[in-house]
Amino acid sequence: MGEERALLERIAQALERLAPPPAALPKTADGNVFVWQGKARRLRAIDNPRRVPLALLLGVDVPKTRLLENTIRFAAGHPANHAMLWGARGTGKSALVKAVHQAVAQTQPDLKLIEISRQDLATLPDLADQVSEAGWRAILFIDDLSFEGSDEGYKALKSILDGGVSGSLSNLLVYVTSNRRHLINRPDGSQHEFRPEETVEEQVALPERFGLWLGFHGLDQPTWLAIIHSYADKLALDADDPELERKALQWAAQRGARSGRSAWQFIIDRAGELGRPIQFED
Repeated sequence: MGEERALLERIAQALERLAPPPAALPKTADGNVFVWQGKARRLRAIDNPRRVPLALLLGVDVPKTRLLENTIRFAAGHPANHAMLWGARGTGKSALVKAVHQAVAQTQPDLKLIEISRQDLATLPDLADQVSEAGWRAILFIDDLSFEGSDEGYKALKSILDGGVSGSLSNLLVYVTSNRRHLINRPDGSQHEFRPEETVEEQVALPERFGLWLGFHGLDQPTWLAIIHSYADKLALDADDPELERKALQWAAQRGARSGRSAWQFIIDRAGELGRPIQFED
């Protein structure tokens, strides 16, 4: 009997090592921006998240207004829609999500932003359980989301968007950014023709579960230069830099694109050239 008990204890200890208890939940005082580490099933607090102030995001007035209003409602405990921000690369989709959260959290500090990667989507139910246990209101942020034809990671996301078996998850809001309006990458690269297979139809229907669709597009030259001047003024580069516009236009011409990302990359380059620090106050 003693040998059997010892054997059972060793088996129990081995199982505990294979499946360790979940990590302790962060405290509210740990911050309001987190990254979900799916393999460890834990939230990691981000001490100094990189964010651009909302006022500096220009050329996206309609998405900015709608996402801000939606987030304010959610933070106040009112009904709000899951949102999908889609469009060209570098147009400010993820920057807007982070900036809107920062702006709302100034008056609603209990609102959390939790970033989760596409590779960890299968662990979404565990994340939802932890957030619910903590009693938080949280925005689940999935950046640059898309699915290949055989990828089934969308199923966990679909369950969260639908509310799962327990109904609507009123404490969670999902914000997704994507370069693809339909979130799925066709084997042939097409975004217009969809095969009739059941799995494909289920994937294509995923964007319909987002109540708020916000489109982002390329910028015209005046708007792009306005962004450059806005950044430069905030960082005290503008007044004593007569070469700012000429160099900015050269930068855009060399890259063949005018976007919020290219504007920010130019500002980094110009600030470095002038020996100026880059720092935004929260």
